[in-house]
Amino acid sequence: MQYIYITTQLKDEIGTITLSNPKRRNALSKSLVDEVIQALDALRKSKARVIILRALAGSKVWSAGHEVTELPLPRRDPLSYSDPLITVLREIQSIPLPVIAMIEGSVWGGACDLALSCDILIGSPSANFCMTPAKIGVPYNASGILHFINIMGVNIAKEMFFSAQPMSAEKAERLGILNHLVPLKELEEFTYALARQIALNSPLSISVIKEQIRLLASAYPLSPNTFERVQGLRRLVYDSEDYAEGIKAFLEKRPPEFKGE
Repeated sequence: MQYIYITTQLKDEIGTITLSNPKRRNALSKSLVDEVIQALDALRKSKARVIILRALAGSKVWSAGHEVTELPLPRRDPLSYSDPLITVLREIQSIPLPVIAMIEGSVWGGACDLALSCDILIGSPSANFCMTPAKIGVPYNASGILHFINIMGVNIAKEMFFSAQPMSAEKAERLGILNHLVPLKELEEFTYALARQIALNSPLSISVIKEQIRLLASAYPLSPNTFERVQGLRRLVYDSEDYAEGIKAFLEKRPPEFKGE
C-alpha cells in the first residue's frame, strides 16, 4: 500500500510505522492519521506480532500534535469523539498487538496522548514531552485527561497541562512515563531487540492481557451528572473569545493575548 505521510515495514513479524512528514513536524492531520489507522490494520492482517511507531531518524520533533489548522471554529468541540486524533488513540489502545513508541525528539500536545496510548515507550535523551492545549486555549477532552492521570498521577498531570512546559526524558523515565531511556546511538537496536523478545511470546496471551489492562485501567464509571458537568466546563472554553484568539494567534504566528473571557 502506498502512503504519503508515513512509511511502513514488516520484518520478522515486527511492523514499523514511521511518521514521515517533517515539513509539518509530523502534525496529526486527518490525512496522516488516516494513513496510520490503515497501516495498523494492514500490519495486523499481515500477522505482525509487534508494532513500532517512530519518526524518521534524526527528527527534532517526533510529532507536533494536533494539526491546529484543522481545529474547528469556536462553538464546536475541538476534540469530539470522531476527531482524527481521538480516533487514532482508540485504534492504538484497542489493537490486539503491543505497540512500542520509539521516541526521538520533542512530543507536543496531542502527540503526548498518542505516545502514552502506546504500550511501551522507549526514548532517547532528545525526547521531551510538552502538553500544549493551554497555550492555544483548547479544552482537552475528559478521556484524555483521565488517561494522563492514570499514567502519571494527578499532580504531574496538572503541572503538564497548566505550565505547558517540556518534561525532559530523564524526568519522564524517573516518573515511569518512559519505560527505557537509551542513548541515541543505541535507540533503534534496543527497541527492535525488545520487539523481537515480545514477538517470541504468545500473541493470543498478549492480546488478551492488553485488553484486560485497558478495561481495568478505565474502570472508573462517571455518573451522567458528572459527565454533563465535564462537558459543560469544556463548552465554556470552546465557546470563549480565548479559544478564538488562541487559534488566530497560532495561525498568525504570534503570542496569544488571553483575557479569560
